[in-house]
Amino acid sequence: MFSEKDFIVSDYSITFTEGDSQWSAPSNIALVKYWGKIGKQLPANPSISFTLNNCKTITKLSFIKKQNTDTFSFDFFFEGNPKETFKPKIQNFLERILDYCPYLKEFHFIINTSNTFPHSSGIASSASGMAALAMNIMSLEKLINPSMPDEYFFQKASFLARLGSGSACRSIKGKTIIWGEHTDTPSSSNLYGIELEDLHPIFHNYQDTILLVDKGEKQVSSTVGHDLMHGHPFATQRFAQAHQNLTRIKETLTKGHLDDFIKIVESEALTLHAMMMTSMPYFILMKPNTLEIINKIWNFRIITQIPVCFTLDAGANVHILYPINVKDQVLEFINNELIIYCQNRQYICDQIGIGAVLI
Repeated sequence: MFSEKDFIVSDYSITFTEGDSQWSAPSNIALVKYWGKIGKQLPANPSISFTLNNCKTITKLSFIKKQNTDTFSFDFFFEGNPKETFKPKIQNFLERILDYCPYLKEFHFIINTSNTFPHSSGIASSASGMAALAMNIMSLEKLINPSMPDEYFFQKASFLARLGSGSACRSIKGKTIIWGEHTDTPSSSNLYGIELEDLHPIFHNYQDTILLVDKGEKQVSSTVGHDLMHGHPFATQRFAQAHQNLTRIKETLTKGHLDDFIKIVESEALTLHAMMMTSMPYFILMKPNTLEIINKIWNFRIITQIPVCFTLDAGANVHILYPINVKDQVLEFINNELIIYCQNRQYICDQIGIGAVLI
């Protein structure tokens, strides 16, 4: 295991003047939810997620050595166009990671980024975006320190991504990622994500079809939502529940017990929204169509005995999870019964992926 001190670069020399790299990094969907944070982007409870494959951010980082090393210097382009509104978030991220990457002020950066999914789709792009940027920064650090071991490379990338967006640390490497200290997971850490070992084959290509119920901006930001767990009347019980559910779901994921997997995943999704509805101030991010879809899924599962289930993120969209061997039946069900509840009849087909990829 690495400590925070292990990620501090104290002595380095730069022997090159320019270069570039390009990485793609996926979004992820939590099965046991992270909701509530402490300290510097640390989780109040552990979480576990499926890494997605198709919903990803592609980021190219170009850099050139500069004379003035007093400030950060970068240009940011989103899908080919300058995006000044994104720059404060990038600036804040660079400031957060400077202690661990002191070489950043020695370069001018050009950041070109794009998403494979519509920016206004309601799918959180901060996880994939920050993960992709962190991977590029680590590629730069690898040029400075070519002998860097791969394990360190990926763990520090996860560590850096977390400082940009908490769940981004789960978008770096592996199919199923645990983030947060957990008694039953000895190598787990609040600082970065680790891969769940011995994932049962039925989950290796598990499907996630994302029904786009509401593609608008979230009513409540994740940052505000996390903050509302401070002083929440059910926070202590919720954090204990997350620890218990992580222990339980690890067993289902390694043994392939789909019935238990479904119960835990759906309970976690509803608990996440229950925390929102019982905070102060309280809020509801589900829409009427979200509930229609959930009830349709429950009814379909009872009638067909097909192991399909749902999870939710902090919004109205519904992630439908199922094994690949029932893909045709589930997609037929979606097209026949659920598409009418999607905004503009849109949904995205995705599945478990492997994490960030160098392009």
